[in-house]
This record gives sequence, C-alpha cells and structure tokens, in this order.
Amino acid sequence: MSSRHGFASHVGLWQEADLWEHREEEAARTELVNRFLPFAKSIALRYKGRAESLDDLIQVANLGLMKALDRFDPNKGHPFMAFASSTINGELKRHFRDRVSTVKLPRSIYERIGEIESVASDLRNALGREPSLSEIAEYIDCPESEISDALGAAMARNPSPLQYEDEDEDGRMLEEHVGAIDEGYEFTEDRIAVGEAIERLGPEDRTLLRMRFEEELPQREIGERLGCSQMQVSRRLRRLLERLGSEAGEHREPEPV
Repeated sequence: MSSRHGFASHVGLWQEADLWEHREEEAARTELVNRFLPFAKSIALRYKGRAESLDDLIQVANLGLMKALDRFDPNKGHPFMAFASSTINGELKRHFRDRVSTVKLPRSIYERIGEIESVASDLRNALGREPSLSEIAEYIDCPESEISDALGAAMARNPSPLQYEDEDEDGRMLEEHVGAIDEGYEFTEDRIAVGEAIERLGPEDRTLLRMRFEEELPQREIGERLGCSQMQVSRRLRRLLERLGSEAGEHREPEPV
C-alpha cells in the first residue's frame, strides 16, 4: 500500500514517456488527463459561438481527449498533441453534426465549415482583426464562392424558431413580427357560398353575370347581345345579385352575440 501511495505522490514529477508506460495505473492516467485538459479546452474554444454553450463544448472536447488517451500508441513516435488534436476536433464536429444542428448538412459541408472556422480563428489571432473571405479562401486554397456558400450553410443550421422571444421588441415572440394578415381571408366563406349559388343558376343568368363581371361589358352592349334593352339588363342583374346575396347569407354562420 505504501508503494502505491509513493507512486501516486510522485507521479506529477514524471516525464511524459514514463506516464505513458504506466498509463493503466489510475494515478498516471489522471496525471495525463490533467496535463492535457488545457489543450482540449483550447480546441473547444475554437468552436465557441456555434449555438452551443462553452461548458458543453469543453465536455465534448474532454471526451475526445479520453478517447485519444485510450487509442494513442507512444511507440509509433508521433507526438500525442498532434494525435489528440485530430481526435478532439473529430469529436466536436460529430457533436455538431449529430446533435446541435437543426438542419442536417452533408458531411463535406460540415468539414469545410469546421476548416473555415479554424482558419478564421488562426488568422484573427495573426492579423488582429476579422479576416476577409478572400484571405480565408487564399489560406485554404479554394474559391471564395465556396467559402461564402459554406458560411451561408453554417448560418442556416440553426434557424430561429417562431416562438423565439425577441427582447429588442418588447418581449414579443418572433411569430408576432413575421407574416401579415390576409385581407381577403374574411371573405373566403362568402366567395365559396356565392360560387355555389352561381352554380345553381340557369345558363342565361350565368352568361349575363360573366359578360358583366368577367368581360366587364357595359349594360348597353350586353343588351344588344342578348336582344333586350339596357333597362331589362339592369333589372335582371339587380335581381340576380339580390338572390346571390340572400343565398350566400343563408350559408354563413351566425355572428356571435
């Protein structure tokens, strides 16, 4: 027991190679985790601002770190941080692809978005300002239009719900700001009722209505076509309109009292 206690108390002073050799020991593994947690967090910070809290991103990055610790083979001679970076980034990208995005995009688009955001972060640090699309495109060596398309897809991954509360607009929901009232909606039932009433008219009456309201012919010309006077046309139209209004009113639901 004293030997195990001595091992645990001095493990923090060990070289990394010695820790890998004793990776199966709890104390050595814990020391490895503690040494590389800041590295995992630094990768998580690159994904900040992508519709996910930083705490959740750090948890996902830590999960990727654990997987990297399990899979890493120190005997191959590769540095652990290079291996872990790929594993942690892959875990974060899968997290966004499978759990965060409302709109599912092709994997190639997700990979391009991740590459753009990583490059933008590096350029931002190097330039001290936001990089332009042309600078990102030149760095990645791809057309500027491809960068623009990928960024557009990134913005579309998480559209705002209509029930989203917009604090800048007196706390009202987004659904209260979009769309408009259809001014013809209230006449829908009337149009349906009138249409059914017209179907019950005889051929001559329907012809008279068509010439007056579809062809917009004057009453005098209608009379000439039908072989009657303008006064007779006027009277027939008045009776027809009164009949249609009466029949349509019979099919309308009574107004609430």
